[in-house]
Amino acid sequence: MLNDMVEYEEHRLDAVFHALGDLTRRRMLRQLAQGERTVSQLAEPFQMSLAAASKHIKALEGAGLIRREIQGRVHVCHLNAGPLSEADEWLRGYERFWNQGLDRLEALLRHESASPPARAAAPPPRKPRAPARGTPAPSPTKRKRSSP
Repeated sequence: MLNDMVEYEEHRLDAVFHALGDLTRRRMLRQLAQGERTVSQLAEPFQMSLAAASKHIKALEGAGLIRREIQGRVHVCHLNAGPLSEADEWLRGYERFWNQGLDRLEALLRHESASPPARAAAPPPRKPRAPARGTPAPSPTKRKRSSP
């Protein structure tokens, strides 16, 4: 029984993230956060057909993010924010992870800015390169000065 419940919650969370993975659907949700909208009103800003808007709305309904009410021939959509809360709760586990990492980074940066800057050590002297194979070695003779 408990296993079935966990699988249901995971499936629902998958559906929520799938629905949120599309910019058009996120914008539709933003409209619905302002109040109820008809399917036509939801489709209008995107200049899409009612059939295309209906596919997006079905994905949102499948995730439980909206509910549709039929009033005669008009379909009115309402936001259901509950699944967003569940997704937010799931993401909060990762928020703690990132906050801990950012806190450590902040402490490191504060420590470095409080410490005097370290002087860079001079690089070790370079060793002369050995001539490539088959290349004659330079002669150790001195150059002659040209006379004026």
